[in-house]
Amino acid sequence: MEIQLKRRNNFIKITLLLAVLVIMAIFAVTQGNVKISVPDVVKITLGLDDSTTIKASHSFIVMQVRIPRILLSLLVGGMLSVIGTIFQALFRNPMADPYVMGVSSGAAFGATIGILFGVGGTFLGMGMVSMLAFIGAMITILCVYQLARVGGKVSTTGILLAGIVINALLSAAISFLMILFHNEIDRIVTWTMGSFGAASWEQLGLIFIPAIVGVGYMMTHARELNAMVMGEDEARALGVSVDRLKKVLLILASLLSAFAVSVSGIIGFVGLIVPHFFRMVFGSDHRVLIPVSFLGGGLFMLVCDTLARSLLNSMEIPVGIITALFGGPFFLMLLQKHKRRSEGI
Repeated sequence: MEIQLKRRNNFIKITLLLAVLVIMAIFAVTQGNVKISVPDVVKITLGLDDSTTIKASHSFIVMQVRIPRILLSLLVGGMLSVIGTIFQALFRNPMADPYVMGVSSGAAFGATIGILFGVGGTFLGMGMVSMLAFIGAMITILCVYQLARVGGKVSTTGILLAGIVINALLSAAISFLMILFHNEIDRIVTWTMGSFGAASWEQLGLIFIPAIVGVGYMMTHARELNAMVMGEDEARALGVSVDRLKKVLLILASLLSAFAVSVSGIIGFVGLIVPHFFRMVFGSDHRVLIPVSFLGGGLFMLVCDTLARSLLNSMEIPVGIITALFGGPFFLMLLQKHKRRSEGI
C-alpha cells in the first residue's frame, strides 16, 4: 500500500513538472527584445499564421531563433543534470558535477585556440570554435581516463585527482594565452560563461540523438546505480559488475558533457544542484531520479536562459551567470542543512 501511494505521489509530481515545463517553454517563446503574443506563437508554430496579420520577422524569430534555442537549452540542461546524477552515484560524492573529468577546461582550451586563431566555417552544422571545444574536451577525457586507469580497472579517486590536475594545467594555459592575446579576452570570457545565442536547428540535430540515446542507456542501469550508492563491495555482492559499469558510464557521461559544453560553453551548477533538489523531492531511487533530473535540469536551464536574454533590453547576460546566481545560494543552503544535521540540531 505504501509503495502504491509513493508511486501515485511521484506520478502527480512528474505530471506537474511536465505541465510547468510546457507552460514555461510557451512563455519563453514570447520573451526577448521583441515581444510576441501567445496566440501569435501558437499560430506560427502550427503553421496557421497569416502574413497579413503576423509580421514575417515574427515567424522567423519564433521558428529559427527562439524555438531552436529553447529546445537546445532543455536538452543541455537535462544532459548536465543527468550527468551530475550519474557522477554523484559513481563517485559517492555529492560535490561531483559534469565537469569532474576536466571536460570544461578541455573544451575551454579548444575554444580558446579557435577564437585566438580566427578559425571560421562550420563542420556537421557546428561552428569550428564549438568543434574545437568538443575535440579539446574529448582529448582531455582520454588523458584523464588513461591517468586514472590502473591495469584494467579505473580508480574513481584517480579520476578525481587526474581531473583536478588536468583542469589546473589547462586553466593556467588559458590564462597565459589570454595574457598574450589580451585583445581577445572578452570573447574568451564570454564563451566560458556560457550562452545559447548561437543555437540553431543544426546544433539541435547534432546533439539530439546522443542526448536521448545516452540518457536512455543510463536509465537502463538505474538499479545498478542504486547498488553503487551503498558502496562498491555491496554492489559486487549484489552481482553488479562494478568495474565495467564505471568504465561505460564514465565514458558515456563524459562524452555527453563534451557535446553539451561544445554547443553552450561552460555552464556551472546545473549538474550539481538539480540532482540534489530532486533527490529531496523524489528520493534516491535512480529509476525515478534520472528521468526527473532530465526534466528538471531542462526546466532550470530554460528559466535561466529566458532570464539571461530578457532581463536587459540592450544586451544578453551569459547564462552561466544566472545559473550561478541561483545555484550558489541554493548550494549554501544545502551545506548549512548538512551542517545542522551533522551537529544533531
